[in-house]
Amino acid sequence: MIFENVLHRPIRTLVSVLAVAIEVGMVMLVVGMTHGMLHETARRVQGVGADIMVQPPGASLFLGLTQAPMPVQVGERLAQIPHVLAVTPVLLFLNTRGGINLIYGVDMPTFKQVSGGFIFLRGGPFEHPYDMLVDDWYARSNDVKVGETINLLNNNFRVSGLVEHGMGARIFIPLSTAQDLTGARDKASIFYIKCTDPGYIQSVSTSIRGLLPTHQVLAVKEYVSLMTSNDLPALDAFITAMIAVAVGIGFLVIFLSMYTTITERTREIGILKSLGAGKRYIIGVILREAGLLSVIGILAGYGGTWLARKAIVAAFPTLTVELTIHWALLAGLLALGGSLLGAFYPAIRAARLDPVDSLAYE
Repeated sequence: MIFENVLHRPIRTLVSVLAVAIEVGMVMLVVGMTHGMLHETARRVQGVGADIMVQPPGASLFLGLTQAPMPVQVGERLAQIPHVLAVTPVLLFLNTRGGINLIYGVDMPTFKQVSGGFIFLRGGPFEHPYDMLVDDWYARSNDVKVGETINLLNNNFRVSGLVEHGMGARIFIPLSTAQDLTGARDKASIFYIKCTDPGYIQSVSTSIRGLLPTHQVLAVKEYVSLMTSNDLPALDAFITAMIAVAVGIGFLVIFLSMYTTITERTREIGILKSLGAGKRYIIGVILREAGLLSVIGILAGYGGTWLARKAIVAAFPTLTVELTIHWALLAGLLALGGSLLGAFYPAIRAARLDPVDSLAYE
């Protein structure tokens, strides 16, 4: 009987299933893209190879959103701290032309001391002030080749090298050029520090805090551990809001679907009650129908989310979308719970119908 009810109005059934699928897809994609962005940023910072990072006061965990108020001369003082092997200043800024990309202005000699140097897949390091390096993901997504000219910050840069991804940013230009173009002469956004031994990270961090008490000093491992939505209240609130919207969509559509179903089947419900069906049975039938629609919608949502992820990655290869079993299960449970909750009032209303009035209903 439940299957017959579902098939009785195929358009309404399709809309209900689609609403649940959209709910599941919204939850999984929003969480997948935000977590993917955070984890990818953390992995790239870790890929620089530094042990400690120093940022100006009030700096954001999202690199590239902070101005560059630190003089590069600070790096000379940091290099004098015991057990510091190398210090490199980096100027960070975002380029929004052709997508959002983080750009590193780097001093090649000191950056090599900290990171061990770039792994070149094609081409080589900077030869001129307006040379640039791009990683393989950026090159693939934008069809960039070594020797090409790219307009960046209203200036033409020659791609001198293609490097392996995972070392901070996707685009690198000389530090002096970045400072000139952004008006931050002799300034840096962040200092990456390499210790002589990982065992000295704590003592070096303490010394830096004594030298720069107002600055933000983080071990890279600590930074990586902080890059979760739970440690970023605004992002956590955004995810919660989007999940609430998704669950609300599923709830309202299932509620309307079940409510109109009860209205259309008043006579059939009356027949069931006249044959001895109790309130619990009527409620069970309605909830099972809603549950069936929800399960179909959840499965459709999983499939649609997987296809959407492939389409997003194909269109934006530099974007990371992490789909996890944990959030897949949670999205399914939220969809199922919202659907059953949306069907509960219509089920109660159906159970309270008077058999005589139902049979007389036209």
